[in-house]
Amino acid sequence: MTRRILQLCLPFLVFGTLAMSSPPAWADDGKNAEIPLREIQTLSEVFALIKADYVDPSSNQKLMQGAIAGMVQSLDPHSAYLTPEEWKKMQEVTDGRFGGVGIEITPDHGLLRVVTPIDGTPAAKAGIRAGDVIVKINGKAVEGLGLEKAVDEMRGKPGSKVTLTL
Repeated sequence: MTRRILQLCLPFLVFGTLAMSSPPAWADDGKNAEIPLREIQTLSEVFALIKADYVDPSSNQKLMQGAIAGMVQSLDPHSAYLTPEEWKKMQEVTDGRFGGVGIEITPDHGLLRVVTPIDGTPAAKAGIRAGDVIVKINGKAVEGLGLEKAVDEMRGKPGSKVTLTL
């Protein structure tokens, strides 16, 4: 019963903490480096509330990666945070050394946008250009597939074929 009450009240506690936080305090080292100390304190308070009172336990790493992902995602629809594991997987595919096609990609409204083809890779030789939008991989629609799955679909043994529909 107590867990259910906490589950229902936690959103209000978080909202209350955010609403009651004072205006931002900015640290300035002379280089216009702004550090929003009050917002960081609020984040810390929300983190502590979730750790203490949320119905399901969450690891520190999961909560922090979620906070970072949300911050990066709020920048624009083309920005996404990748965990170190996701970054490594993407690099394996995009750098052309592990059977990848040799492109840097970014999520774009459910599809994939080519950031740049890497010189000398199959993608560059095929004429793929920065700004191209990938809509299918091997005939399979990428919409809703997600970045990690799409990267896995483009991975293959060196010399194997991957068909991208742009």
